[in-house]
Amino acid sequence: MNHDETQTDDQELLELLSDYRDSSVPRPSDGFYDRAIAKAVQEGQKRAKSRWIMTGFGGAIAAAMAIWIVTGVFFTTPDIEDPALPSVTMALEQPQTLNLVFSSSTPLDNATMTVYLPDGVEVDGFAGQREITWMTSLSEGRNILPLTLIATSPTGGELLATLRHEDDDKTFRLQVTVIQES
Repeated sequence: MNHDETQTDDQELLELLSDYRDSSVPRPSDGFYDRAIAKAVQEGQKRAKSRWIMTGFGGAIAAAMAIWIVTGVFFTTPDIEDPALPSVTMALEQPQTLNLVFSSSTPLDNATMTVYLPDGVEVDGFAGQREITWMTSLSEGRNILPLTLIATSPTGGELLATLRHEDDDKTFRLQVTVIQES
């Protein structure tokens, strides 16, 4: 930058300052500064109040979720067995024969029998099968179906036996509890 350019810049600056001094900017009204400061403080208070409300709301949601998780993990509803449901207790790995009794008022030919086993319970000779189906005939009166069960794990559960003949079906439920002999 040379000397002439510096003088020109200085001269322009002086002219601008002179124009600014001569300009008429309206004076603020009485109380303008007080109102401006009060408005700024009020906006800050609104934001602070809103921030605390949102913080409280977020904290309440977090606390509710924590309580829900803790109660869901530690306080599960106990499995209450149906008192009307017949039950049997078996020892682990010990075969036990159960006699399922089906009564029929008339002879039934070509009936379908299906047994659904709970996890960890098998019918002797049908290892690993959870569902066994076969055709059978029932005579009038009481019909006995002997099932030899083996508990392979301590899980237990509900055994279902379903008898179907034409449009009629009947389901029998049995609660199987498995214990470990000491």
